[in-house]
Amino acid sequence: MQITFLGTSSGVPTRSRNVSSIALRLPQRAELWLFDCGEGTQHQFLRSELKVSQLSRIFITHMHGDHIFGLMGLLATCGLAGNANRIDIYGPPELEDYLKSCTRYSQTHFSYPVKVHRVKPGIIYEDEEYIVRCGPLKHRVPAFGYRIEEKDRPGRFYVEKAQALGIPPGPIYGKLKNGEIVTLPDGRQINGSALCGKPEIGRKLVYCTDTVLCEGAIELSTGADVLIHEATFSHLDADMAFQRLHSTSTMAAQVALAAGVKTLLMTHFSPRYAPGNDIVLEDLLKEARAIFPHTKMAYDFMSYEIPRNQELVVAS
Repeated sequence: MQITFLGTSSGVPTRSRNVSSIALRLPQRAELWLFDCGEGTQHQFLRSELKVSQLSRIFITHMHGDHIFGLMGLLATCGLAGNANRIDIYGPPELEDYLKSCTRYSQTHFSYPVKVHRVKPGIIYEDEEYIVRCGPLKHRVPAFGYRIEEKDRPGRFYVEKAQALGIPPGPIYGKLKNGEIVTLPDGRQINGSALCGKPEIGRKLVYCTDTVLCEGAIELSTGADVLIHEATFSHLDADMAFQRLHSTSTMAAQVALAAGVKTLLMTHFSPRYAPGNDIVLEDLLKEARAIFPHTKMAYDFMSYEIPRNQELVVAS
């Protein structure tokens, strides 16, 4: 699971930061998931090493322009390139109407299936490897955060142990590898977990923007390996953050601390903290680290590989 930031500015782009978009690359299945799609996202793809042909799912947090204005352009490009098979899009109820209006008035016709899913709190997607949940945040319009959970993987199956017990190869090995208890033809019962190493715990990624400090963000983020959280304002501009229902750097750090996450990646920075101003982005990083030391500040095209835990401790 590799994260690439395609846009880390809030509201409007700057010379060095585009508006919100984050890609999650799943190399083992040659898939790419996108979170938010601000204006110019398709240009950011061209400047990165990501392949738009691998794009399969897009998750939209809310309907503000700096999170959706690049969506139609990107979808149209995928169609013109002729390399998209199907794209599933998840977001607030208004998202489907927005896309229908855009396609109607621009006379855009997609050459591949596009399915829009209206999200509500809870599980919104699940397959054999991943679960995606969403939860409500607190912003000026309905907004959702997303939690991506990689399912736990069985530990290594020790074939030599099975052979030493006289267990013949075949479908039974698959059951044992999954930790099942299997009865052999001779009546012996074998616990598959005894023939496997400890399972690998799945990684957990949470994406929260736009929001002011709220319980919903903490609940969604609980126990995450990585929390991507907006930090639009400095702590010194907290009044402005509360008025606009955005987060300060210290609010993002408080969520990370309360939720017990391992790493906080801050994004969605106001252009007001450009170099040369009284407060700069490095000040926001210091503010956050004073509360949550394991904080990093994202920048456009920054990539971050979510580390895999060593082992899952299984209760006896």
